[in-house]
Amino acid sequence: MKIGRQARIVDLIAKYDIETQEELADYLKKEGYRVTQATISRDIRELKLTKIATNDGRQKYALMQPQGAGMNEKYLRVLKDGFVSMDMAQNILVIKTVSGMAMAVAAAIDAMHWSEVAGCIAGDDTIMCAIRSAEDTLRVMDKIGRIAGRQ
Repeated sequence: MKIGRQARIVDLIAKYDIETQEELADYLKKEGYRVTQATISRDIRELKLTKIATNDGRQKYALMQPQGAGMNEKYLRVLKDGFVSMDMAQNILVIKTVSGMAMAVAAAIDAMHWSEVAGCIAGDDTIMCAIRSAEDTLRVMDKIGRIAGRQ
């Protein structure tokens, strides 16, 4: 749950200008996460988040470390831990996840920046990935299978 929550935090701060721990907690609660201020504080410290200035003079949380090896390792764990199965329909890849993990797994896939993936839409336990071609779908399925230990 911690890995999924932290992946969601990274996704939220990329999408919204979040200024405070309370605001971050509100977003997480809307997503169904039960968090306390202490949990948020630990997550911020572990993710090495910092505050940066926005264009309007306010501040927001940002991930200061590059999306390098450390973060990729977290995303790989999220993908491996949340993955259940996948199936393709031409250039659409449907991924089933553990209940409640679809958004975190979709964020992990998006963070991999695979050229074959145009984007992902996630529900509670299902992700729909738009892939550039049917051949690319097979390549992405192979990549995910290797990460998830299914091959």
